[in-house]
Amino acid sequence: MKPLLAIVCAAVLCACAPLTSPPVPPGAPAGPWADWSEYRLPGKRSTVYRPQRDGARTVIHAQADASASMLRRPLRIDPAQLARVHFSWRIAQLIDSADLAEADASDSPVRLVFAFDGDHGRLSARNRMLFELAQALTGEAPPYATLMYAWDNRAVAESVIVGPRTDRVRKIVVESGPARIGQWLHYERDLLADYRRAFGEEPGTLIGVALMTDADNTGSRAAGQYGEVRLLARDGKPL
Repeated sequence: MKPLLAIVCAAVLCACAPLTSPPVPPGAPAGPWADWSEYRLPGKRSTVYRPQRDGARTVIHAQADASASMLRRPLRIDPAQLARVHFSWRIAQLIDSADLAEADASDSPVRLVFAFDGDHGRLSARNRMLFELAQALTGEAPPYATLMYAWDNRAVAESVIVGPRTDRVRKIVVESGPARIGQWLHYERDLLADYRRAFGEEPGTLIGVALMTDADNTGSRAAGQYGEVRLLARDGKPL
């Protein structure tokens, strides 16, 4: 892949707030996943996201084969309303050569992606160029800031990894290494506090959430399962 296109595609990976969404195909996720739709990345093979029963609940099984795409849900939630997020996931194995800090190896079997709006006038000249290229390529503007929760091979848990191609992407490592492979892991995070820690600024409106299992950079395979993503208001009620 040519360097410029690689940069553009990396920027596109941040674009979680759809202007338009493709039709939901037959057999698409239902129940808690009814508002989620696939987002394909230009020039990339698509990861396959399928609903699957796990006891009494419906989870999403993601299978990547040298691929990268997202299953995403558009939102519009003022930060004053937002408090916490609950989510869960499980993986069967790590991607041997993956490293979220390296642009050419930045794959993960599971990650949860949050897109935030903001003042695009504050972007650096380099980021403005990347965002303009991404919008020209996809027809939609990337979000002002993207926060990811991810599973990395070796980075210390709770460390923050700045995106290797744009600093408007920050990744919080919530799981590291192979110790808990094969287990359903459940998390409760203070999303706004995590944003402030990662970016050092106040968050804007939350405009999208996505699941992302990718193995395109390493040309390998990856699989993960995701439980329902639940956003809670300050009073504990679901959003």
